[in-house]
Amino acid sequence: MKATGTDPLRFSLLGPLRAWRAESELELGSPQQRAVLAGLLLRRGRAAGLGDLVAGVWGTDPPPGAVSVLRTYVSRLRKLLEPERETGEPPRLVVSLGDGYALRTDAVSSDLDTFEEYVARAERHRAAGDPGSAADLLRTALATWSGTPLAGVPGPYAEAERTHLDRRRLGMLETRLRLELGLGRHEAVLPELAALRDAHPLRENVCELLLLALYRAGRQAEALEEYARTRRTLVDELGIEPGPSLRALHARILAGEGEPEEPAARGAASPAGDPAAAQPPSRTPLLPKAALQPAQLPADLPVFTGRRSELDRATALLPEDGPPAGVTIVLVEGMAGTGKTSLAVHWAHRVAGRFPDGALYVNLRGYDPGGAGMPPSYALQTFLVALGVPPGSVPDGLDAQAALYRSVLARRRVLIVLDNARDAEQVRPLLPGTPGCLVVVTSRSRLSSLVAGQGAYPLTLGPPTPEEAREMLVRRLGPARVAAEPEAADAIVGLCAGLPLALAITAARAAQHPGFRLADIADELRENHGGLDAFVGGDAETDARAVFSWSYHALPPATAELFRRLALHPGPDLTSPAAAALAGVPVRAVRTLLAELTTANLLMERSPGRFVFHDLLRAYATELADAETETETEAEAEAEEEVGGSAAGRALLRMHDHYLRTAHHAAAVLGPFHAMVPLPEAVPGSSPGRFEDRKQATTWLRTERQVLGAVVAHAAAHGYDEHAWRTACALDLYFNRLGYNHDLVEINAIALRAARALGDRVGQAHALRGLGYSALRLGRAEGMRQLEHALELFQEAGDGFGEALTRRSLAFQTNQAGRHDVSLGHYDRALALYRELGLRNGEAGVRNEVGWTYILLGEHEKALRECEQAITVYRETGDLFGLASAEDSLGYALHHLGRYDGAVPRFERSVELFREIGDRYMEADSLRHLGATHRAAGAPAAAQAAWSRAVVLLAEAGNPEAEEVREDLRALGETGAVGGGAVGTGPSGVARAAAGHQEGSRSA
Repeated sequence: MKATGTDPLRFSLLGPLRAWRAESELELGSPQQRAVLAGLLLRRGRAAGLGDLVAGVWGTDPPPGAVSVLRTYVSRLRKLLEPERETGEPPRLVVSLGDGYALRTDAVSSDLDTFEEYVARAERHRAAGDPGSAADLLRTALATWSGTPLAGVPGPYAEAERTHLDRRRLGMLETRLRLELGLGRHEAVLPELAALRDAHPLRENVCELLLLALYRAGRQAEALEEYARTRRTLVDELGIEPGPSLRALHARILAGEGEPEEPAARGAASPAGDPAAAQPPSRTPLLPKAALQPAQLPADLPVFTGRRSELDRATALLPEDGPPAGVTIVLVEGMAGTGKTSLAVHWAHRVAGRFPDGALYVNLRGYDPGGAGMPPSYALQTFLVALGVPPGSVPDGLDAQAALYRSVLARRRVLIVLDNARDAEQVRPLLPGTPGCLVVVTSRSRLSSLVAGQGAYPLTLGPPTPEEAREMLVRRLGPARVAAEPEAADAIVGLCAGLPLALAITAARAAQHPGFRLADIADELRENHGGLDAFVGGDAETDARAVFSWSYHALPPATAELFRRLALHPGPDLTSPAAAALAGVPVRAVRTLLAELTTANLLMERSPGRFVFHDLLRAYATELADAETETETEAEAEAEEEVGGSAAGRALLRMHDHYLRTAHHAAAVLGPFHAMVPLPEAVPGSSPGRFEDRKQATTWLRTERQVLGAVVAHAAAHGYDEHAWRTACALDLYFNRLGYNHDLVEINAIALRAARALGDRVGQAHALRGLGYSALRLGRAEGMRQLEHALELFQEAGDGFGEALTRRSLAFQTNQAGRHDVSLGHYDRALALYRELGLRNGEAGVRNEVGWTYILLGEHEKALRECEQAITVYRETGDLFGLASAEDSLGYALHHLGRYDGAVPRFERSVELFREIGDRYMEADSLRHLGATHRAAGAPAAAQAAWSRAVVLLAEAGNPEAEEVREDLRALGETGAVGGGAVGTGPSGVARAAAGHQEGSRSA
């Protein structure tokens, strides 16, 4: 039969990318066109921005005109997939969304969909106590694979997805084999396990399964030999011992202690010995549970060498096998530049395998030139979130945070590295309270009180031995070059005082110029020998300024100027665009300058596009910047005043304008209908960032979180007050949605001081509104007074927009306090203000929040009317986020009226819209509501499907709420609960839902 354009489309992703219409295979075009198609298919109906598609196909170096080429590929795909579409008729499959495209997957099918469907069915059978059917279904699922996924499809996106899909397949294969073992089929799976072991010799899960199968087959000696082989491989390849689970299984087999349990959950064969009839009581999910095991250690230095004595002494502090009996604290102390951090990180990687619950790392920045380092409270907040505590659940106050931190670490075995501590007071709150953890502290100071009070083991790090220092040069320059000039190499070691940092900079200079004799480099060091005030030992040989100044003076003028400008940046690290703003040059140009600084080891690229100074180099750059200002002549100073201040002042103004405008644009992308505070006139050369979609904006805000706090504080402290309060205001939307209330309290308090210094009453009002709302979310009573003061200031200034926002914040709080009549009064006034201003989206937001208030009052019919009015306006304005929130509210009201048939499509529409927007958290939130309604309507299977999807979304984002939904799923599986019930009745309760609705609709 001849295929037509209306026949269903099928795609193959789990092998070479192929497509069929009916029985006819389609020619998918060039490899790059296939890469575009794969990018759309794998997003499962979500929009892909042009920037994401271009990067996915060509990476960071796209060809000229890449966007035009990509649009051509999309046009060809539309013709291929919809050959009967008339000219002028809008496409139905590959549709335009925003600045990108999406492929409607509801109209197509794929082998990946089939695979996931069989996996989901297998999970249901396993949960129901039918492992035999689960194993068969998984076998069928794995049979859908036809080779390497996306074979032949080029580009970094396809490569990343290939890796992800391969891991997914391997995980399901291990799960199937685990089920087969539980059914007593150990003989049958042995050949497959042996082949899998050969393909993945470092995968301990596979080794455990193979050991168990061999033991159950009566081949104990082979099982023990297999363990020894795997241990040798792990030690030789990774330098680690097997994990605790594999070691425990080995011990039971070695001791012959009965029948060892399988790695996940043991299953029992039937009494008659029929494996097919076995019904193991396993409850291990097929989808891995989101274990919050942080892995925060920085990368190990590839050229690390020496320090054997110190490494041996540190290792001797730990038992030969297993965790320490108590809390072991290793204190690595010594002068700056001796390589304390490199040693600590190298040793931490060597012993990390003994701590299966993860590794935490923080740079406490104890010697930053501008202050006293990172407060322990901020480090605790960072650690708690990494360990799974939601940001909004972190308590207020250092003592409460430290107590929660110790509780979370109880019964866990975690490795903790506290780098660059100033004093013991900075370290003590970060110490665990129970045995099993290892803490590694580095500091330039001798923390004697930590040794006396907490029993820390001091490991004093001086310069390496001459032999070790020489070995450092060999590792960086190669043995032949050092052997050719042994006396010059020894002279360089001596002139650098064996200091690892100085040696690294000198070796970089030599490596960049392979034609230079080492003797000439040694002569340059002698001629430029000086002193660095912050790094002075007992004689001139321990003075590193010569090395720093020599490297600095070897830089081209533009690069040397950037080195000085970077010292002005207040944050712990900075990006290329921020460096461009400081330098006043385009981003493309500054990347070349940054590359020259990193090549000379005067700057480190900690991660792609993010740069950080070593403490000593920052101090040196700061000295240079200060000296530049001090040596200005009076005539130069007068001339600079005419063009906007000193060179450093202009650089700082560009930097603050960069962060203000980038944060403002990020907020505009996240809330396109959120009316923003107007910006002042742009500063030329500030290089503000632009974002193509919500994902990019969110990533920037999350990554720059600590930097943005430091920038706001710096702006207020150095006279850039307008930038301080406006930047804080721009951060309000994102930080509120993520629950970063501690951050908001801090930055808005700074913004308030800055606005008061300006005498800007509107700025004060915005800062008070943000401060008050966040304070109330943290349970601080003064928040209400701050909101009321903000309201007064907005009213005095005649700022109706600000007054409306503040009234909505007040209404949210009075709703929380049960004073719903007061809330309705605030909403009435906010609604009138929005009407006067012509802000229809603001009206819709208030309508949605009024509807939520009526839900809290139990007046659900009134809630329906308000939510329906909000939906009407949102549809007219095109605000998808507001529409999704209002649909969810309407579904909530219908649920409480018992009208489940009406609530379900509303929740489904909300889920669809949040998915289209790309807000995975809100999509999961609406899925939770949908599941609760299905459960109440007596449809447990539908409830399970909705909640399972919510778990996946939350777990992928590392959100701890995933565990709440798992509890709901477990309860559903145990009881098959049906009948009426509240939507979202998990631990977060109505407060979470109320906050979500109030924040979700704040798009005026």
